[in-house]
Amino acid sequence: MIAPGPATRVFLALGSTDMRKGYEGLRGLVVHQLNEDPLSGHLFVFTNRQRNRLKIVYWDGTGLWVCGKRLEKGRFSWPSDPAPEGKVRLSPAELSMLLGGIDLSRTRPKQWLRIHR
Repeated sequence: MIAPGPATRVFLALGSTDMRKGYEGLRGLVVHQLNEDPLSGHLFVFTNRQRNRLKIVYWDGTGLWVCGKRLEKGRFSWPSDPAPEGKVRLSPAELSMLLGGIDLSRTRPKQWLRIHR
């Protein structure tokens, strides 16, 4: 499991992605669909139409990681809110909850001071 630090941003691609894509295909989606730099050190998360598989793209400074997870039963709870950018930003804690099977639409963060840069 990748353990992102507090400065690491997590971007979820809205919609579905062809899970046959590898390093270059997913890197292209980060650049052209999400308008982000794949070499930034941030995490980029994609899922398929059935929401039972996901892939995370991550640059560690020396190479590009593509990590995948396939659920044997059930689905990931993916945001369905239409965002004009085609992506949703999550905190590392929210990513951990999503991967652990928690429905983020049924949770809400405490009203603490949160600064997003």
